[in-house]
Amino acid sequence: MASFLDRQDPSAIRSSYAKIITVLIATELVGTFESAMIFIALPSLMAEFQTDAATAGWAATSFLLVAAASAAICGRLGDIYGRKKMLVIVLCISVIGSIISFTSGSIEGVILGRAFQGAAGATLPLGLGIARAGIEKDKVPGAIALVAAVSFIAGAGGSLVAGVLLDLGNWQGLFMVSGILGLVAAVMAMAMLDRSTGLSTEREKVDYIGGVLFAPAVALVLYGVSNSVAWGITDARTLRFVLGGLAIAAIWIWWELRVQNPMINLRLLKTNKMALTQLATAILSVGPLVAAQIIGPMIMLSPAGFGVGLGLSPTMGGLVIFGAASVAFICSPISGKIAAKVGARRSLLIGVVICVIGYGALFWAQYSVLSYIIAINVVFIGTMFAYTAFPNLVAESVPVENTSEGMGINTVTRTIFMGVGTTVITMALASSTVEGAGVPSESAYTLAYVIILATSLVGFVVSWLIRDRINAQATAGDEDLVGAVEG
Repeated sequence: MASFLDRQDPSAIRSSYAKIITVLIATELVGTFESAMIFIALPSLMAEFQTDAATAGWAATSFLLVAAASAAICGRLGDIYGRKKMLVIVLCISVIGSIISFTSGSIEGVILGRAFQGAAGATLPLGLGIARAGIEKDKVPGAIALVAAVSFIAGAGGSLVAGVLLDLGNWQGLFMVSGILGLVAAVMAMAMLDRSTGLSTEREKVDYIGGVLFAPAVALVLYGVSNSVAWGITDARTLRFVLGGLAIAAIWIWWELRVQNPMINLRLLKTNKMALTQLATAILSVGPLVAAQIIGPMIMLSPAGFGVGLGLSPTMGGLVIFGAASVAFICSPISGKIAAKVGARRSLLIGVVICVIGYGALFWAQYSVLSYIIAINVVFIGTMFAYTAFPNLVAESVPVENTSEGMGINTVTRTIFMGVGTTVITMALASSTVEGAGVPSESAYTLAYVIILATSLVGFVVSWLIRDRINAQATAGDEDLVGAVEG
């Protein structure tokens, strides 16, 4: 399955570097801001709608699930029908989602709007395609690095901006700002980008089924699990949702392994290294990679005197998160140097160990602002090590011509299981609340930390089993896992 990255048309390079980069930064800001803003807003949503963390957490989960599906399918549609056109479409859908959430008077409406906003998950793959088709080849790596760097800082800044907005007004201001950002980015894309060229001429059949089927499969399982406390684990409603989701997931896997041009090329999992990399990504995304985004705001914004809570304002909470993310970003080159010298597996293992140390410190530091700030910085550094290790592991695991597809699989895996982790952690926090305050109790936080520790340990073991780059090159005869499944 050829990628448009290998079909760059030199005659298509017409737009100026500055225009394309400006538009890509603006569009990526939309998806990044929408992804980051909701975590700092979860305590406000819980108070506004008198709901628990598990229900409010779906405002994050719904976005992540749709974002994964959007990234998977819209990038391919952009290659065929025009990346500029698809970019404008997903931004407009995102704006509609902001309007739905802004005008909604219920948590269900907010969750629905957040699902629409998840369409913005396709901005990065579409932006990558626009950069490769419209910028001189030697400038593409720098352009991609610049957009990625701005995206990360914007994500950190999104928490700060959200905190300020929550202090100035209410949670609805977040969706007003996200809607304006989306509208401005869509207008910029329409006005400043040239018509897409260098598109696929093969017009192969698009795997719509594979592109969208996995998101509802995961959503059904998560919905059944999240309601199992109220319904009961053996209740017929719980079993219907969980088993129904698992059945859809099985159908999706069967379909993707047999369709000629799958949306998610599961055949790349034929090597043990690639399969273990995705397994490690999934396990760590459920726990340490997403937990800090949920636990952090809960601890900072919960009032002091009611068990766990520092009583900080949303602005101060956003500032702490922005500072921690900035420190992690500064430390990120260290992970890359380790990966280049001794292999990405070592970098990932170091990241997991740092995360465990950070969460351990966070467990004991959740009553002191200074200790908390130090601990959350350690957690973010460990998370950044893991994030930078995954792409390098993928690059070590697949042939050069399949690198883009491999990165896409890893992105979808991480996004989907971060959605799973959001549900799991928020369920843990909702398992026990302080009477009269509605905030998670100490025992709820303890349960969350147990989940984080368990997933970290399992993720560490799986990461340890990943073979180093040198060994991987010598094992061309590894068992074909997909072939075994296809039987």
